Amino acid sequence: MFYQILIASLIGSVAAMAGGFFLLYREAWAKKVSLLLVSFAAGTLLGAAFFELIPEVMESPAGESVLLWVVAGIMIIFIFEKFLKWYHCHNREVCDYHTFSGTVLFGDAAHNFIDGIAIALSFSVSVELGIATTMAVFFHEVPQEIGDFGVLLHAGYSKAKVFFYNLLTAAATPVGAIIAYFLTPTVSDLIWYFLAFAAGTFIYISASDLMPEVRHKARAKEFIHIFLVLVGIAVIWGLGLLIPE
Repeated sequence: MFYQILIASLIGSVAAMAGGFFLLYREAWAKKVSLLLVSFAAGTLLGAAFFELIPEVMESPAGESVLLWVVAGIMIIFIFEKFLKWYHCHNREVCDYHTFSGTVLFGDAAHNFIDGIAIALSFSVSVELGIATTMAVFFHEVPQEIGDFGVLLHAGYSKAKVFFYNLLTAAATPVGAIIAYFLTPTVSDLIWYFLAFAAGTFIYISASDLMPEVRHKARAKEFIHIFLVLVGIAVIWGLGLLIPE
């Protein structure tokens, strides 16, 4: 189980940096693909939240009380972003780079840490839930990394520093996963609340960040992006049918 969680957390973080590498060498193509991935990621996050995480916690001993933690996940991430004046910037032309470059790194590290916890706790419940959570994390991290690389490059960081700083923030995911893995035996009664909180963060990121980004930037090809959102949802739903708990 430990190695499954470790590998999944690396897939959800370090592997997702591939999107940033494409930006370094093929900027126009990376930006075009990024918006398509944003649409797909919005669907996978919604699918993971509504078809995997929330149904799982609703069947737990905690019952409907965990829904409060879904709301808490939405509100706390909202307040966190407002407090830091930070958001996931997928289009680097609309950011104030010198103001946001430091907070982007800090915000990403904190968010990646939460993703790692979600991955570890999901695997502690079932392999199916763990895979669905990892997929959702990976597909929203790839376009985010493209945006983050762009912010730091435009702020004047060298390519080497951009890679190094993003690698540091990506490392927060396996760190969060490892900590959650070792703490699981002592907080086993709270797992359902943490998973509900993770579901709330997934809903917030999809509905408040990714989908508005698509709506604003993809008007010319809106049908394609709507289709990709639905594909993302369908992939997570289909995963639940293919992989038994």
